[in-house]
Amino acid sequence: MAAVSVHIVLVHGACHGAWSWYKLKPLLEAAGCRVTALDLAASGIDRRSLQELRTLDEYSQPLLELMASLPVTEKVVLVGHSLGGMNIALAMEMYPHKVAVAVFLAAFMPNYTHAPSYVLDQYNERTSAEAWLDTEFLPYGSPEENLTSMLFGPNFTSSKLYQLCPPQDLELAKILLRPSSLFLEDLSKRSRFTKEGFGSVKKVYAVCEEDKGIPLDFQHWQIAENGVDEVKVLENIDHMAMLSKPHDVCQCILEIANVYA
Repeated sequence: MAAVSVHIVLVHGACHGAWSWYKLKPLLEAAGCRVTALDLAASGIDRRSLQELRTLDEYSQPLLELMASLPVTEKVVLVGHSLGGMNIALAMEMYPHKVAVAVFLAAFMPNYTHAPSYVLDQYNERTSAEAWLDTEFLPYGSPEENLTSMLFGPNFTSSKLYQLCPPQDLELAKILLRPSSLFLEDLSKRSRFTKEGFGSVKKVYAVCEEDKGIPLDFQHWQIAENGVDEVKVLENIDHMAMLSKPHDVCQCILEIANVYA
């Protein structure tokens, strides 16, 4: 497929970094796309510590700075993986005219009718404490701030996120994962996204059928709850789609770019 010459921005999920796109980025570039894979704050090789972050805006700062730097006439394809769906939602809200289409890849997808925390609250309600296995949730900051860090444990990582990935990628994750947060305290108080901002951007949800991190039924619930312009289905792919089946994900994103960008 001949790809349109388009700028694709890849936004990683919780505890991960730009490194998680290392297979997909060169595939998209080989197809003629310009690709930016960035580290969010306190992620990957970003020098900040989670202890410095209080809000989704602070966590999203590298993405928001990139969006602000784009020429007024440039529209990007935003791809958010997992918790990265919340980061791209914020960018969509603030810079809707700079986004050609937003791709939610096995991602959390908010809406503009509920508080930004709603989709994460629903996920937590439907997920038992046992399902998190050895994931560590720890308080940080002052007690009054009610902040919680999150770090995926080896068992959760191998059985819920990377179960179809090559063992080398699982080992890479065990070395590189860093503490993150769902920023629920901030998101529960944050003003809703708007129809004019977030709601005005075209959205495509890429369903990963073997995802055990954000299970298939929850992916479908989000689509039904929030509505999207298109649904793509990726078969035999786990939560870390860009690592387990990078060629399939590349093809999916190129198809989306050719339609919307």
